[in-house]
Amino acid sequence: MAEEAESIDFAGFYTATATRVVGYLFVVLGSVAEAEDAAQEAYTRAWLRWSKVRGYEDPEAWVRTVGFRVAMSTWRKTRNRLSAHRTSGESGAHVPDLSPDRLVVVDALRRIPAEQRRALVLFHLLGLTVTEIAEEIGAPVGTVKARLSRGRKALAPYVSEFADDEEAPPGSAASSPASSPASSSLQALSSSEDSSALFGKKGMVSGA
Repeated sequence: MAEEAESIDFAGFYTATATRVVGYLFVVLGSVAEAEDAAQEAYTRAWLRWSKVRGYEDPEAWVRTVGFRVAMSTWRKTRNRLSAHRTSGESGAHVPDLSPDRLVVVDALRRIPAEQRRALVLFHLLGLTVTEIAEEIGAPVGTVKARLSRGRKALAPYVSEFADDEEAPPGSAASSPASSPASSSLQALSSSEDSSALFGKKGMVSGA
């Protein structure tokens, strides 16, 4: 009986969070296939440790962190192969039929270091504060601020909304989570009709 209740509890957690987690990983990785694979592995690990994970203050943050680490580990193992594909003119990641302006954002994100992408997506897409990001990634607040600033500067030549954010004074709407032009740009990737087709899949985890 207890095992059945635990299974139902996990299924509810999965249903409530999976679309958001895959959307986060997609924006970070730029590939739906890689995002789904990383999310599946993260949720599988959560299921195997659910009696412990369910007691965490933020189980979803744990799944996001595991998914990110899985994706980065996989990327490091395959980067030579991906580099060869790109050299031959092939894309190293699959991006479905997104609108041109959203493809620009995905392509621009690929151009910056993964940790900067991660900080930007957590801040602008998921609306976490700098302090919450620092807690999730295990880095000082100053490091998070530096990654956000460097990431915005790196994206500014490609995505005008990030240039607007860089010019905004501290304390303005643009310096707050999920309330700036850059936030709107990232949110469009995971809350649009495009994303409903991308992230509407169910049952990535057996038993979910």
